[in-house]
Amino acid sequence: MHTFVKFCGLKDAAAIHEVPAGGAAGFVVEVPTSPRNLDIASIAPLIEEVPPEAEAWAVVVNPSAELIHRLFDEVGVDRIQVYGPVPKDLEFLEVHHLVPSIAVGPPGGSVPEPTVPPAEDYPRIHLDAAGQPLPGGSGVRPDWEVCAKIVDSHPGRKFVLAGGLTPDNAADALATVRPWGLDVSSGIESAPGVKDLEKMRAFVRAVTEYESTHA
Repeated sequence: MHTFVKFCGLKDAAAIHEVPAGGAAGFVVEVPTSPRNLDIASIAPLIEEVPPEAEAWAVVVNPSAELIHRLFDEVGVDRIQVYGPVPKDLEFLEVHHLVPSIAVGPPGGSVPEPTVPPAEDYPRIHLDAAGQPLPGGSGVRPDWEVCAKIVDSHPGRKFVLAGGLTPDNAADALATVRPWGLDVSSGIESAPGVKDLEKMRAFVRAVTEYESTHA
């Protein structure tokens, strides 16, 4: 599978084992209002369950530099997806392994097109719906036309599309936006914070089937 797929908001080993090769397991960290929240002490044993050919991502909101340090140095995550401002006092390699989440307005909205940080600082960029109370898992879709414009305007950049994705619309998202990767959370759940293993498998099938007809 060529498309990067991130399953986000994971909380148990069974769901983590469904992460496809080349993809990522996402853990929401220290966001108490999220039904997918984990405290930092809970993540380390879960990272041990991540398939060796996949990455472990922490997902944080308005993090402190201390939290970033701990997640990289103590917990050992591969990347940290950041909602809100990136803290100062970070080392170059830490910054290089952050994935800023850029807010894109809803379809038909009037939110200005966001500014994309430079590639030399952030090799990967996350695109998600704007104005949501929680990071990820809202089920709200950003304007795919705006997302496609961003992707087209920055050739070679690794954009990960999130927001309202499901097994049913994954192929349409790939065809419309042409992102490097997809990030799904609520679209593979049976209840908020509860992953549905069959939906996870269906999402991967949708991506691989799309790729097989668009080689």
